[in-house]
Amino acid sequence: MSAVEAKLAELGLSLPEVVPPLAAYQPAVRSGRYVFTAGQLPMVEGKLPLTGKVGAEVTPEEAKELARTCALNALAAVKSVAGDLDRVARVVKVVGFVASAADFTGQPAVLNGASELLGEVLGDKGVHARSAVGVAVLPLDAPVEVELQVELTEA
Repeated sequence: MSAVEAKLAELGLSLPEVVPPLAAYQPAVRSGRYVFTAGQLPMVEGKLPLTGKVGAEVTPEEAKELARTCALNALAAVKSVAGDLDRVARVVKVVGFVASAADFTGQPAVLNGASELLGEVLGDKGVHARSAVGVAVLPLDAPVEVELQVELTEA
């Protein structure tokens, strides 16, 4: 078990199976020392636990937990191409999308769910730049979607 996966276990979490793509793309691709994930939905065992807009059908607190799940799914996608999460040198950037009710402006707080998880699991290597974007709708009516850009250590 890698040190990163041991840290996940210490937090009561485990790395899920990679979420299969919903269309014509790969969950993650590697280019040199970088891994770019596709947008990861908060799928749990093949299903979305909640659907709808944040600030309407989904509370900001629920959405923050869903963002955490998205980040966990993104780490699984990173591992699928890197082979070992201990090879993560740093998370460079997180991009998060929040399906938002028209008057909802708390996207950054929702995406803190992903950012905080990465910090808990990776420590200083999890500190990153980030964009938090409100959108009208996401695939499958998901409330949140997160993608990562990760730098790997030398092989």
